Amino acid sequence: QVQLVESGGGLVQAGGSLRLSCAASGRTFSSYSMGWFRQAPGKEREFVAAISWSGGRTYYRDSVKGRFTISRDNAKNTVYLQMNSLKPEDTAVYYCAASQFQYSLSDNDMYRYWGQGTQVTVSS
Repeated sequence: QVQLVESGGGLVQAGGSLRLSCAASGRTFSSYSMGWFRQAPGKEREFVAAISWSGGRTYYRDSVKGRFTISRDNAKNTVYLQMNSLKPEDTAVYYCAASQFQYSLSDNDMYRYWGQGTQVTVSS
């Protein structure tokens, strides 16, 4: 069982930055791939970024490449999402998730555990 708690969301102006954190409980955090997803009002939840269990591989959706960076600290059981050059279209609830798989990490269905989400609002 893994419990995930996101933090770091808030209101920021376009062009600004935020760093989201996701703290995980449990002793097996380092064995999970981790992902960030987001859901804007009236839209489907979408993949944002993912990182392998070791941190050696990272994946991003095209619209955030070069602006967002996912990282993890297995000693702290925490995964991060550094978001720079934020745009109004990045406004959404952001969720972190844990997967026992090492592939297809952009697919919601590959993730077993989900956090409750943190709101990110980018004003224009």
